[in-house]
Amino acid sequence: MQGAKGDRGLNTSPTAKAPTPTFDSLAYRRADFGTLGEALDYAALGKKGMNFHDARADLTRAYPYAELAADARRQALRLLADGIQPGDRVALIAETGAGFAAAFFAAIYAGAYPVPLPLPTSFGGREAYVEQIATQLRSCDPKLVLSPEGLFPMVEQAAAGLCQAHDWNVYFAEAAPAAALPEAKRTDIAYLQYSSGSTRFPHGVAVTHEALLANLAGHAHCMEAGDGDRVVSWLPWYHDMGLVGCMLAPLANQISVDYLATEDFARRPLSWLTLISRNPHNTLSYSPTFGYDICARRISPSINVAERFDLARWRVAGNGADMIRPEVMQAFVDVFAAAGFKASAFLPSYGLAEATLAVTIMPLGQGIVSDLIDERTLSGSTGGRIDARRPTRYRAIVNCGKAVPGLTIEIRDEAGALLPDRKIGRIFVRGLGVMAGYFRDEEATAAALSPDGWLDTGDMGYLSAGSIFIVGRAKDMIIINGKNHWPQDIEWAIEQLPGFKAGDIAAFAITTPSGEEAPAVLVQCRTSCADERSSLREAIRTKVRAITGMTCVVELVPPRTLPKTSSGKLSRSKARSQYLSGEIQPFDVAA
Repeated sequence: MQGAKGDRGLNTSPTAKAPTPTFDSLAYRRADFGTLGEALDYAALGKKGMNFHDARADLTRAYPYAELAADARRQALRLLADGIQPGDRVALIAETGAGFAAAFFAAIYAGAYPVPLPLPTSFGGREAYVEQIATQLRSCDPKLVLSPEGLFPMVEQAAAGLCQAHDWNVYFAEAAPAAALPEAKRTDIAYLQYSSGSTRFPHGVAVTHEALLANLAGHAHCMEAGDGDRVVSWLPWYHDMGLVGCMLAPLANQISVDYLATEDFARRPLSWLTLISRNPHNTLSYSPTFGYDICARRISPSINVAERFDLARWRVAGNGADMIRPEVMQAFVDVFAAAGFKASAFLPSYGLAEATLAVTIMPLGQGIVSDLIDERTLSGSTGGRIDARRPTRYRAIVNCGKAVPGLTIEIRDEAGALLPDRKIGRIFVRGLGVMAGYFRDEEATAAALSPDGWLDTGDMGYLSAGSIFIVGRAKDMIIINGKNHWPQDIEWAIEQLPGFKAGDIAAFAITTPSGEEAPAVLVQCRTSCADERSSLREAIRTKVRAITGMTCVVELVPPRTLPKTSSGKLSRSKARSQYLSGEIQPFDVAA
């Protein structure tokens, strides 16, 4: 169900087929507001807003910020009439559409904490989705959960015994008496954001209005965003890059935005580029690496790229949320340069929900800049004799830029000591934008956030002249015989074999029956031929041996087996757990 269609209880516009403008007469303000509600109130004074498109990139609903504000204020009265008080949680299924946007800001105006929850696209069936929603509801303890009509039966099942559940169209269709809306303070929590971590023990990141707006202003400053820009996005609103970067940031900076639902992008990824091509103005659009990868792979020899797309006005092609692979980005340039795409438009960045969104952003116009690092440095093997007969191998690490205004970065070793430039360690962040903590989880908060405000990101990287280079997640590192191996490198190498794509492989360490540690890879296999499977296993072993020097355990598993996080990224820790518990059953070696 598309939220842009048939939203009862929302204002309708006779110009629904006309998109909101890129320019208007409202004076531009760079997110310099006290609260998110104030930001919407100001944006509502202009004519800009949200625009929702179908899978073919055709406009289905224009939703000016003025209409959003009016709908949200009216719906906030309904929340107040239902007994919702400041500080209560209102969980919302984050469908891309006017329904979610209005409900989110209704909670903001009512002083409640909106809690975006995921769509079922990242999960393995109805029961898995119901359990995931129930787990997050238990974590955030909301007064009610609101859902679009199409998902309501599953959401109602998940909420049983936990909270009220309503179809938001039906819920907000009921009128409510006039009342004074509460006034939020800068230091109040604005919303809860579930990070991409464990789905079994979710952590609700509590973000204050002050932290949010500081991050949105810093983000816009680094992008030099302003009048004449327009955002295009397919990113899900339950993920920080989609919610903060592509929903709240355009609004707080009075920029019109064009949306393609995430599930429509998954079915027709080139519609993203079609939507950008139809924009006659400067375009800002973000994606993880895999978004660029899938678009480049969808171009067949029969497609005339220059005739079908016009990407010359794509001013900022942001990249974040996972490891940035320079090879993928170069492949995208190779394919779409004929459509006017410029490699200098790439804008690498680094961020996480615990820091609201952005931590670092590359300077504009520099594109992808890589640093070649000796693999012995990455593995920790800097001492001892060096075998001169073996060539030195290097890995390209992408420069993700410098800290956004208001944030400070440090690299520390396991003992907490500061490390100098080009020494790999744990990344710590402090300053404006860092979360207030994990909601009702003092233990997890204390583990991640020091009393003096330093956030342990859980990521590993190094600084060079103030720029950050990310090498991986500390918890995912495979350590065998004292040597570090990054699972992303193993997975990337296997993805280069024919027939694989991002998300098909999960690499991690296991203990073999002999008691030794070894790398293992689970690989989603699409062939039923026993001989082909046997050849595939050997090709994978050969590829991994060339990288690590070790023989790995290779298990072929059915398609759509590997678990994902709430944001759709591969969950290595869960894959390992399910494999060791027998929940993931590989194909028989002899089959």
